Amino acid sequence: MRLKFVAITLSSMAITVGVMPKVAAQLPIFPVPNLQTPTLRINDSNNKIVTGWVYLDGRRLFQVTSTKANIGDRINKIQDNLAQVEQTYINNPDAELNINIQDVNGAKEISVNGKYLVTLSEQDMRVQSFNFANFDREIKDLLQQGLQKAKQERQTQFLIQQGIIATASGVTMIFLSWGVGCLWRRSQKNQPQEVSPVSPRIEPISNLLNLKQYHNLKEVKRRLFQLTQTGIWGGGSYFILGLFPHTRWLQVAIPAVAQIPLRLGFIGLLIYVGIRFSYVLIDRFASALVKSGALLTPETSRRLQLRISTISGITKSVVTVVWVGVGILVSLATLGIDLIPLLAGASLVGVAVSLASQSLIKDAINGFLIILEDQYALGDVIVVGDMGGLVENLNLRMTQLRDAEGRLITIPNSEIKVVANLSSRWSRADLTIPITYQADVDKALDVIKNVALEMKKDSTWKSLIVDTPQVLGVDNFGDRGLMIRVWIKTQPLKQWDVSREFRRRLKIALDQAEISISVPQQTIWINETPSLAYALDNNGSMNNKGN
Repeated sequence: MRLKFVAITLSSMAITVGVMPKVAAQLPIFPVPNLQTPTLRINDSNNKIVTGWVYLDGRRLFQVTSTKANIGDRINKIQDNLAQVEQTYINNPDAELNINIQDVNGAKEISVNGKYLVTLSEQDMRVQSFNFANFDREIKDLLQQGLQKAKQERQTQFLIQQGIIATASGVTMIFLSWGVGCLWRRSQKNQPQEVSPVSPRIEPISNLLNLKQYHNLKEVKRRLFQLTQTGIWGGGSYFILGLFPHTRWLQVAIPAVAQIPLRLGFIGLLIYVGIRFSYVLIDRFASALVKSGALLTPETSRRLQLRISTISGITKSVVTVVWVGVGILVSLATLGIDLIPLLAGASLVGVAVSLASQSLIKDAINGFLIILEDQYALGDVIVVGDMGGLVENLNLRMTQLRDAEGRLITIPNSEIKVVANLSSRWSRADLTIPITYQADVDKALDVIKNVALEMKKDSTWKSLIVDTPQVLGVDNFGDRGLMIRVWIKTQPLKQWDVSREFRRRLKIALDQAEISISVPQQTIWINETPSLAYALDNNGSMNNKGN
């Protein structure tokens, strides 16, 4: 599978490099917008002198200079003149080239077969890569070779030859695309079956990491496959366009029109693939750490898995931010924006934002300390103040808990001062068993101890109870009766399951031993006192007859 993955990557690189022709392109005959390449010198001032190329059938001929505001108009006029000269020369099979160069006030006025082409100033001549002393001869040879080649390329024999090459290129494109598609489909069929993240296996977190790694690697392969297919068809089509003089101008039009979108799209695709591939490396490293802890104790091993899962998620968030930041900077540099003033301004803005959002900085620092000190991790049950629940999400800014009623509680990390972790490394079922005062205490203690030991030996529960249960004895005399306290050490988050099963078994055992579980009782004492007889006198007042 790895060989196929490498083959897809190498084929995309080979197609991208192999199909690029050495020539540029342009439409010399048909009217097209200004397609000159980016100038050598760029300045915001319209009076800045810049340079641009003049093309003949997609091949560079010579450079001209002008101000930034007028360079486009001048090149378009030269291209129109050159197109007329070329059209006249090609339509007349018996025509010969007569290139005339005259000196006019220090400039070179060039005409071909009596038609005016261009006037090159001294500044124009200096930007050429010619020997300045032999400038006339070199520019004449250049124009003559270019026009003769343009005429030759429009001959029937040449067009048939290029058509054969174009057909072979199209067949090659189809074959390569079909081969890459077969490799992709075969790699999909040979993929291992996905492991369910809720599979009741020994290492569920390790399975979850493997599942994430599988999905991220699959996504990377899919994007590379799409990039390969795009390289095959796009590069092949671009190569075929350069085979014919009538379509070669599109080789210039396409990059000139879509240069910036193509660059930005390519950068975005690379950033996306880089993020996904970083996720693969993080998940693989985390999975290796989890598997390396197989020889540790159950408590330490599970804690290691929780920490790795937490740190893995936070690392992915940080890596994503870094990749996106790099992508933004590279995109700005591609657009020609100077990054130094931008970064300086961003640093000032960052200082202002940091002063205005000190609580976010406190959240990040406290979140980092929580993760570093392993106060809690994803999957732990914690209590923060009056709120508690299962930790569902943890990052540098906030912690999210899911309580027993299903409510999602979000707590900023800076607000977490004291936290109680109910599932760090191990948990404990703390049980208080009330029995009546009339029961045999020793017999009750024996029954409770036997139930706890039998539960510890049960194959279903022995993996959840990590130590011998402790019957501490009579803990209190309460209004319900004698309070017997029991401690059972369990796996993290299993204390509630063990408590419920223990209570069920204990109730059955106490009933069989005829030991009653006490209920709240209240004794009322009634004292008998002599009744007093009262009568009303003549005035209506109450008198005691017993006096």
